Amino acid sequence: MVMVKAVRGLRPTKELAAKVASPPYDVLSADEARALAADNTISFLYVEKMEISLPPGADPDGDEAAQAGKRNLQRLIDDRVLVQDDKENIYVYRLTWRGRQQTGFVLLSAADDYLKGSIKRHEFTRADKEAGRTRLEETLNAQAGPVFLFYPSATNLDALLAEVAAGTPEYDFEADEVRNQFWVVSDGKTIQRIVEGFAKVEATYIADGHHRCAAAVSVCKNRRFANPNYDGTEPFNHFLTVVFPSDQLRILPYNRVVTDLKGMSTNAFIQQVKSRFMVEPETNGKPVETEQEHVIGMYLDGKWYRIMPLSDSFNKFDPIERLDASILSRNLLDPILGITNPRTDKRIDFVGGIRGTGELVKLVDSGKFKVAFSMPPVSMLALKDVADSGGVMPPKSTWFEPKLRSGLVIYLL
Repeated sequence: MVMVKAVRGLRPTKELAAKVASPPYDVLSADEARALAADNTISFLYVEKMEISLPPGADPDGDEAAQAGKRNLQRLIDDRVLVQDDKENIYVYRLTWRGRQQTGFVLLSAADDYLKGSIKRHEFTRADKEAGRTRLEETLNAQAGPVFLFYPSATNLDALLAEVAAGTPEYDFEADEVRNQFWVVSDGKTIQRIVEGFAKVEATYIADGHHRCAAAVSVCKNRRFANPNYDGTEPFNHFLTVVFPSDQLRILPYNRVVTDLKGMSTNAFIQQVKSRFMVEPETNGKPVETEQEHVIGMYLDGKWYRIMPLSDSFNKFDPIERLDASILSRNLLDPILGITNPRTDKRIDFVGGIRGTGELVKLVDSGKFKVAFSMPPVSMLALKDVADSGGVMPPKSTWFEPKLRSGLVIYLL
C-alpha cells in the first residue's frame, strides 16, 4: 500500500500565482534563470534557483546560495505573496499542452515508502547535487519543489481527479504554452477517499525529481537521528509530490550528438555500423522521427539514416538491455566510437526531445558535432519495468513534457 496525506500548503495568492510560478530549477542555467526573473521580483526562481541573487559564478549547491534562498522565501512570506492555508488540503493540478491533458494529485508522500521501495526510482543521483538540495531544504526548513510521481492508472483515483477538476479552479493561467489549472480539495470526505484510494496502490514511481526525492529523504533521516523519539507524525517524515496516472503521461525522446567519428572516415564508420545494425538511407530527405521501438535515426554529413539493431545484438527479455539507449551504447557508442561512459565522456552530449530533430541538424551542420542520433521515446511501461526490476535507466533516457511549475505549493517542515 502507498501512504499519502493532505498538506497544509504555503501558496501564492490567487492574483499572484502566475507571476510566482516558475519553471523547475534544473531546466534552466543560472544565466537563463537570471534573465527570466529580471523583471519579476516575486518569481519562485529566487527561492529554488537562489544563486541568481548572488554574483555570477556562485556555487549553486553552497551555503551562501541556500541562505539567499531562505531570505527570498521569507521575503515572499512577509510580503503576503505566499500565504499558508488554514487547514490541510489535497490539491489537483492539471497541465494542458498541445492538445493533451495530464491531471494529478498534489499531496504528501511518505519517506518510509521510499525507504522500503514502495516509491520506485529508475535513476542514479549525483552525491554533490543531492547534498546541495539537502542543504537547501534544511536551510529553508521547507520543501520548495515537488517530486513528480506516477501511479499505474486506477479507476477510483482517476474518477476522483475528474470529479475535482469538474469544479472551478483556484488558479488558471498560461505559461510557456502550457495551461496550468489548480484546484483545492478541502472536503474531509473527499480527502479520505483519495487517501484510501492510494492505500490500494502497490507502488508509485518517480518520473522526474530523483535528486529532490533523495534530498527530502536525507532530511528525514537526519532529523530522525537528531530526534530519536520521533513518532512518524512530524513534518519531516513526508515530502511534497505531484502524482499523475501513468496513462496521461508522455515521454519525449532524449537524443544524442557526438563530436567525432574517432578518426574514421564517413564510409568506414558506416561500414562499422552495418556490422551491428541494419542501415537504411532515408530517401525522402526528411529527419527520422519515430516512436517505433528499435528504430533509431542517424544524421551524418547532411544525410539521415534509419539504423535498426540486429536481433541477436541485445537481450529482448531484459528490461534495461532492450532499451534503445542501451542498444545504441552497447553496439555503437562503446565499441565503434569508444564512448564507454556516456555519463562522463565529453565527446557526447544530450538533446531533449522538446528541441526536436531540427536542433540535431543544426548542431551537426555547424561542425561542432559530427553525428547525431534521434531516439524513439521510452514508453511508460518500459520505464515501469525497469523500476520494478530494481534497475537503473541509461543516462538521459527520459524527457517528460510539460514540466511542472514550481512555487504553486511549498511544504513547510
